[in-house]
Amino acid sequence: MVSRKKENAKAAEAPSNDQTVAPQDVPEPVASADGGFPIVGIGASAGGLAAFEAFFSGMPADTDPGMAFVLVQHLAPDHKSILTDLIRRYTRMQVSEVKDGMVVQPNCAYIIPPNRDMAFLNGALQLLEPAAPRGQRLPIDFFFRSLAQDQHERAIGIVLSGTGSDGTLGVRAIKGEGGMVMAQNPESTEYDGMPRSALATGLVDYELPPAEMPAQLIAYAAHAFGKLPRPIPAATPKAENALKKMVVLLRAQTGHDFSQYKTSTLYRRIERRMAVHQIDSPDRYVKYLQQTSTEVGALFRDLLIGVTRFFRDPEAFQALEQHIIPQLFTGKPADAVIRIWAAGCSTGEEAYSLAILLAEAQEALKQSFRVQVFATDIDSQAIATGRAGVYPASIANDLTPERLARFFIAESDSSSYRIHKNIRDLLVFSEQDLIRDPPFSKLDLISCRNLMIYLNGDLQKKLIPLFHYALNPGGFLFLGTSETVGEFSQLFAVQDRKARLYQRKEDFQDAQRVALSRLLPPLTAVPRESLPSTAIKKAFPGKLPLRELTEQALLQQVAPSAALVNSQGDILYLHGRTGLYLEPTPGEAGVNNILKMAREGLQRELTTALYQAIGIKEVVYHPGLRVKANGDFITVNLTVRPVLVGPAATPLYLILLDAVPPLDHHPALPAAVPTSAAANGSEPTDAEACIATLRQELRAKEEYLQTTHEELETSNEELKSSNEEMQSVNEELQSTNEELETSKEELQSVNEELSTVNAELQTKVAGLARANNDLSNLLAGTGIGTVFVDLKLRVLRFTPSATPMINLILSDVGRPVAHVVSNLVGYTTLVADAQAVLDSLIPQEREVQTTAGQWYTLRIQPYRTLENMIEGAVITFVDITEMVQTREALRKANDLIRLAVVVRDAYDAITVQDLKGRIIAWNPAAERLYGWNEAEALTMNARDRIPPGLHEEALAKLHQLSRTETLEPFHSQRLSKDGRIIDVSLTVTALLNEAGQVYAIATTERAKEAD
Repeated sequence: MVSRKKENAKAAEAPSNDQTVAPQDVPEPVASADGGFPIVGIGASAGGLAAFEAFFSGMPADTDPGMAFVLVQHLAPDHKSILTDLIRRYTRMQVSEVKDGMVVQPNCAYIIPPNRDMAFLNGALQLLEPAAPRGQRLPIDFFFRSLAQDQHERAIGIVLSGTGSDGTLGVRAIKGEGGMVMAQNPESTEYDGMPRSALATGLVDYELPPAEMPAQLIAYAAHAFGKLPRPIPAATPKAENALKKMVVLLRAQTGHDFSQYKTSTLYRRIERRMAVHQIDSPDRYVKYLQQTSTEVGALFRDLLIGVTRFFRDPEAFQALEQHIIPQLFTGKPADAVIRIWAAGCSTGEEAYSLAILLAEAQEALKQSFRVQVFATDIDSQAIATGRAGVYPASIANDLTPERLARFFIAESDSSSYRIHKNIRDLLVFSEQDLIRDPPFSKLDLISCRNLMIYLNGDLQKKLIPLFHYALNPGGFLFLGTSETVGEFSQLFAVQDRKARLYQRKEDFQDAQRVALSRLLPPLTAVPRESLPSTAIKKAFPGKLPLRELTEQALLQQVAPSAALVNSQGDILYLHGRTGLYLEPTPGEAGVNNILKMAREGLQRELTTALYQAIGIKEVVYHPGLRVKANGDFITVNLTVRPVLVGPAATPLYLILLDAVPPLDHHPALPAAVPTSAAANGSEPTDAEACIATLRQELRAKEEYLQTTHEELETSNEELKSSNEEMQSVNEELQSTNEELETSKEELQSVNEELSTVNAELQTKVAGLARANNDLSNLLAGTGIGTVFVDLKLRVLRFTPSATPMINLILSDVGRPVAHVVSNLVGYTTLVADAQAVLDSLIPQEREVQTTAGQWYTLRIQPYRTLENMIEGAVITFVDITEMVQTREALRKANDLIRLAVVVRDAYDAITVQDLKGRIIAWNPAAERLYGWNEAEALTMNARDRIPPGLHEEALAKLHQLSRTETLEPFHSQRLSKDGRIIDVSLTVTALLNEAGQVYAIATTERAKEAD
């Protein structure tokens, strides 16, 4: 990521004395060597209109950018985009909405249409029906990925304002193909979700406000695709010198030496960093590294490729589990320690995989050994991750459910897993540099997978003997799929060629000493005076027992000459006088080979016997060989005997050469040949002539065989030369394969990052599902009936609480709301009111009553998305029955209050009595007329105020009142407190309850005036 502070960058990128570059000059047009041009994909969602305006406002008004721009925005399926008309106001380029198969041209802008996914293929834009349901689509990621796969380094991705994380996966895809990525500065966004998600990947090259992006974009394109030279040309002396300086700066700041890494890997990574900073020469990049210490760290991180996962290459780990792991425990004592080294462990997944295999093997064998797994790497951040032992939830794809459940614990937020403590305790993480630091020793297994493919051949030749030194006898080496032990087959035996599993052999020639020369002291002769006296006595005993003296004398007298060789015939040890049978070969001195040193008469039979012994693994005996030595022939018995050293050691062979002593007399002549002629000195007979002829023919045959043997040797030399050429070709193919493996590692790294992001998205989806469930339960629990309709007033969804008002069932989803029967009394304008809300966006509210007598507040308001788009309406019903009833009761109470005021202020006496005559109301006028106050009256009965002679009349009036609610005014008499009889005029009214039954009697009494 590039800082917005440009002063340091300008200083670092100032042109050198021999080259002048004008950053403000824009090439016309920007194009790569193959005639292509950059394709810029721009993605945004919420708040994207303002970001698009700012971006295209910053484009130059008088020049063409020489690029094509493709805009991808989140749109409602049935919402017509105004983006095309909007962009036309701010750019001179041709702007058009994409049609299927439209070929992309430079200096044009293309807008994605609604309800479509878009991909880039062979220079054209392809439109597809969305496969994912609405709300789960990621159109920006979809387009960015296709753009990266089609355009590779010419792909440019820009992430602008928006919610969510759409575009993050596309950013990784573009960077994986060597493209460039920009992201909007979160402080300048309306919604910062998408830019922050992209920035969190650490892959964004430029973080800028939209208005500043065009200038940086054009400058980058001019450097990367214009007519400027490539940052790093072919391996020239100048480029190599700059590379050495970069390696020096890396070593000075990080302490790690990259001089023995493959130059192609270094060039590729350095070129990527130069393109980001728009530096056009290696020398200027060296200056930039010198002036910017943070860039050294960024380059160091780019050079480290941490591609790993649990049980990577399952077939190789299966072979390790079945064939190698059990051997680590075979023959071990109970207190033995199993030591394993995982070199270049990255974030530790492979080291933990080895520990898991060991734990499973111990359980299967019902044994318990102490296990130590040393996990090392030069990346301190990766080591810190391994020490923590916490990995994203996506590791579930690499582990079986059984191993995941047994060896991992899910974190509380379910977004990651933590390795179990009993496995974590088996590992020791540490920073270690294979090139510089000493190795671990006494190891049973070394795992160094896909590390050496980044190292040059010389360093690989040092590491293989180093691993041989670090392993115990019979220990195992586990390499990557594109790595081998190379020319060190004498140090390691192949256990599984496909899985790259090797077993340590014994090093009889001390080849590992060369590789360990930087770690071990040089071999020097030790003076005899410096040896301890005990050692001298042991090496040179002053007196031997008689038995040992006798055995040594016999060995010196009768033991034959012998040589200990390996399967190729290389001499490891000589015993006795072998000069009669062997002679040095001409040429450079090197490893002595007995097959080449054998004298005439011995070479052919020795070669045959050695190969026979290798094949049948038994003793091979060839007696009576005539070997030419010192101008004469001697008779030799040849024996080749296999030597058993160990199950994991290199097979050795002992060659015995036993001379046959000469006879004192001549061989007997054939019986048919008389001896008298030879004794008497007469002429030779025919038999003697025949013998001479046979001898002459035999000599000729021997010469012929010798000639044939020499021709065979010549053919063998030619075959050997051809084999060396084939070996050279094989090494070249191996180098190519390693380069391909490097590319595979880089792609795998991008793929693993995508998997991590995918796991995060799955976690977020699970959270959204829980939130959706909570929201559904909330709506159901509130009792508010809710109906969602689209722009055509079709039912999208509803809550159960809405069914008492509108007769809805699940099959009604998708039907117009006008087709559904409602239970509302006197309200028939629901459809018209909903349409009015969609047209005016003004909410409406009504009070409605159902046929069951329930009252509801009906509200209709627009349905707005997070992008502030109208996609329908929301109809809600809130139960207000109790509120209506309370309102009616309040009205009645208010009426009673008003009546009470009238009663209080009335001139007539007003009383209320229940059906048993108990007085329950007494106004002030009654107190003035009769003399009893209200408290006294409420304790009395109505009969107490009626004179005794009028009781029957009062009872008759009461029976008459039961048939009518009100009695006409009539005259009667009542008693006062002081005993006076008062003539009154009475009006009697029955008070009824809600059921229509009389519950009290009200009287209005007025004193009759005297005549």
